[in-house]
Amino acid sequence: MPNNQFKKGELYSFITGKASTAIARRLQKKFNQAGLNLTIEQWSVLYHLWKEDGRSQQELCNATFRDKPSITRLVDNLEKLNLVKRVASESDRRVNRIYLSKEAQNLQEAAMALAEETLNDALEGVPPDQVNLCKEVLQKVYDNLVGMN
Repeated sequence: MPNNQFKKGELYSFITGKASTAIARRLQKKFNQAGLNLTIEQWSVLYHLWKEDGRSQQELCNATFRDKPSITRLVDNLEKLNLVKRVASESDRRVNRIYLSKEAQNLQEAAMALAEETLNDALEGVPPDQVNLCKEVLQKVYDNLVGMN
C-alpha cells in the first residue's frame, strides 16, 4: 500500500526542494552582502574540500551529487579565482586531486559562519525533535531511491 501523504500538486514542489531553494537563495544573498565572491555551487565544492582537502574530481562529483562536466566547470572557475589547484595524482595520472589555496582556506571561517547563520534562520522555531525526524525521513527517502539504481 502506498505511503504517499501528499496532495496532488504539492508533491513535486515539496520533493524538488522548495526549502532547499529558499536556503540556497538566502545563503547566496548573505555571501553577496558579505562581499564573498562565491556561488552556492562553488561553495558546495569548497565545503567538501574544507572537510577533506585533496579529494579527486570523482569524489567531489559523488559528494556534491553533480556530474563530471559540472565539477570540471566548477573546478575550472575555482582555479581562475585562485581558490583551488589541480594536481595530478602520483599513483594514477588520470586522476586529478583538488587542493585548496591559502585564499580558500582563509574564506572558510566566514563562509561557514554565514552558512550556519542561514541554517539557524531556516530552522527558527522548529523543535530539535522535528529536525531529527526530518533528517531521518529524508535519509530514508534518499536510501530508498539510491537502492533502486
